[in-house]
Amino acid sequence: MKNIGLLYLAIAIVSEVIGTTALKLSEGFTKPLFSTVVVVGYGLAFYLLSLSLKTLGVGFSYAVWAGAGIILIAVIGVLFFGEKIDTPGVVGMALIVVGVVILNFYSAMGKG
Repeated sequence: MKNIGLLYLAIAIVSEVIGTTALKLSEGFTKPLFSTVVVVGYGLAFYLLSLSLKTLGVGFSYAVWAGAGIILIAVIGVLFFGEKIDTPGVVGMALIVVGVVILNFYSAMGKG
């Protein structure tokens, strides 16, 4: 049953990343199409996150959701929006990944 929670969590992450990307493209909610994608993306993300919490721990789920979202949005910013990344940024994101891995594989919280 934990696998369905992980599936919900993965789709929640993708939905949140789509919503955040659309937030940038909405230009302050002045573009209706992208504004709609923001609302739908975030709504779906939170709904699926709530479903994942039926079988996964809240600490684990939120840490993975937030960490993956940060990394994916940073990559999208670099690839599609011309944002620059420097060494401290890479180190910071690497620490996020390491934290999520430790939580998942070594912490009792990840076993939830």
